[in-house]
Formats: sequence, structure tokens, C-alpha cells
Amino acid sequence: MKYKYEGIAGDLLSVLDNFDRCIKNIEDETTKEGVMLIKNQLLSIFAKNGIKPMTINEGDEFNTDYHEAVSVIDAGEDMKGKIVAVTDTGYTYSDKVLRYAKVVVGQ
Repeated sequence: MKYKYEGIAGDLLSVLDNFDRCIKNIEDETTKEGVMLIKNQLLSIFAKNGIKPMTINEGDEFNTDYHEAVSVIDAGEDMKGKIVAVTDTGYTYSDKVLRYAKVVVGQ
């Protein structure tokens, strides 16, 4: 019962991704605000049920327990093995990874 929403939550993550893509491309501020309200409502429902986005920042160490490397780029010695960019947000469900964060890693 602890993970009863795992299937539907995993399916809905692509909807959140599409909200993000949509928000990036909307020029009208009123429309953008409305789409953001809907996205935030979905995130609120997720949070009430134990589904949360991972907080990942540029410069964090790459960790295969939470991250999936989609690309490796030359980013200088100080960024070797560190996250250069996040391409898709990762999510946890209770105490497990629902979706790994897709990241670009420096080499």
C-alpha cells in the first residue's frame, strides 16, 4: 500500500515535463501564469501523497543513486564528476526514486 500511486504518478511525470516545456515557450504573461497555477496544483497533489521533486543544483556531485547521465561534456577540472545541467527533474516517492534526474555531467 505504501507505493499504491507509483504507476499513475510515474505516468503523470510526463505531464509535468510538458507543463515546463509549455511555460518556457509562452510569451503572454497572463497565459503563463494560468499554466503555472495548474502545474503547481498538480505538484501540490503530488506532495500531499509523498511525491516530491529532487533538488539538484549545478555543481552537485554526480550520484548514480539519484542521477542518470544523458551527456558528458568537457567542463573543466573544477566540474569533473559534477552536474553541469539538469535536463529533466527527478522525483522521489516516499523513500525511493520514482524517476532519476537526467543530468549533464562534466568530465
